[in-house]
Amino acid sequence: MGRHTVTGIISATGNQFKDWSSVYRIFSRRQIDISAMMKVIQTNVLKETEDSKHIIAHMDDTIIKKTGKSIPGTSWRRDPLGPPFHTNFIWGQRFIQVSMALPKNGEIGQSRAIPVDFHHCPTVAKPKRKATDEEINQYKEQKKKLRLSKQGSERIRLFRKNLDDNGAQEKQLIISVDGSYSNSEVLKNLPQRVTLIGRIRKDTKLFKIPDDQPRTGRKRVYGEQLPTPEQIRQSDDYKWQEVKAWAAGKIHNFNVKVVDNLRWKSAGKEHNLKLVIIRPLGYRLTKGSKILYRKPAYLICTDTELDIQTLLQAYLWRWEIEVDFREEKSMLGCGQAQVRNQNSSETFPAFIAAAYAMLHIASYRAYQKANSITIPRPKWYKKKPEKRITTGDLLNNVRAHLYVKGMGISFNDFVNQQLQTQSLQNSKNPFINAPFYTRN
Repeated sequence: MGRHTVTGIISATGNQFKDWSSVYRIFSRRQIDISAMMKVIQTNVLKETEDSKHIIAHMDDTIIKKTGKSIPGTSWRRDPLGPPFHTNFIWGQRFIQVSMALPKNGEIGQSRAIPVDFHHCPTVAKPKRKATDEEINQYKEQKKKLRLSKQGSERIRLFRKNLDDNGAQEKQLIISVDGSYSNSEVLKNLPQRVTLIGRIRKDTKLFKIPDDQPRTGRKRVYGEQLPTPEQIRQSDDYKWQEVKAWAAGKIHNFNVKVVDNLRWKSAGKEHNLKLVIIRPLGYRLTKGSKILYRKPAYLICTDTELDIQTLLQAYLWRWEIEVDFREEKSMLGCGQAQVRNQNSSETFPAFIAAAYAMLHIASYRAYQKANSITIPRPKWYKKKPEKRITTGDLLNNVRAHLYVKGMGISFNDFVNQQLQTQSLQNSKNPFINAPFYTRN
């Protein structure tokens, strides 16, 4: 409970009166192989999804806020949660995460994003005014190597290699990204057997595949220019089609427009693309309020043969990586550790992400059993047959199992007692309730 620091881990495990330096050396000397942990997680996710036709993954970057100016890898970065009319800056570290989708009910339904890669990607410190030409040239070279899109391309390549090493050579990898990675750096260096689904701007210039080639001279790569995605969305020349997909807790009917076999200069001649335009989905804040609409989405896909339902569902599942970031930071305290060693500042956040992944893989397997016992939720929660087990539920159950074991209480009797005393007339206030529902 409280802040999630290394000293907090030491105290929570009852080792606060022992030598504490060995715990810090685990991270400062890289005695934990994070890449090996991630490979174990990846192997277990593959076991749970061996019946799936594709491997679906998501990639995105996040910023971990810091206050110390001497922490390695920190710098001023644009605040993604700032208002659109004003750019704010925060001091922090940047990491790239790759998560694999772990569906609950096949290819259409709930899904949980399991982190399988968490990579530190800092920017190069700008040289001082009195820097030599050699230092300036070295800075420019390092800046090119450490570009976010280039590091994202390398993580995709490494992820595909790890999948092949795990025996998944025959499965196509479908990875969804946002607009930060829908560029020439990623598209032109995409590995074999990888399909990328990315978001593009509404004014992107797209072209048809050329029909006729000149008899002499250079061959044409781009044909006639198409209308922009926004113009296609508003045009009646392209028909809407209805596709079912899971989003926001239930299956929705989405209206989409699909344009096959087109090219984009950022992707070059290596890829023929598919354009997918998603009509804004209507929703109500309350039962009687007016209908509001979300923004339209414009997607490209590097596989023109991929069916639209799989494409749409793979991209909608990408929201789960945003849930990962929020829960890793707020519930497990990713980035709260007060460490200044370069190795520790890189490995400890990745260690938290790996622990988060293992927690959800264990819960995925445990809750498939019919006799799994969990703490009952508060009465104000709606009872749903297909309820989603949240990270808060998992942490409360972990605390409950640890506390009742230490207190010598039967966990089965505790759960039954709570279910029987939900009426105010029979209410009891045992002191053991308080720690179970403690929030971080």
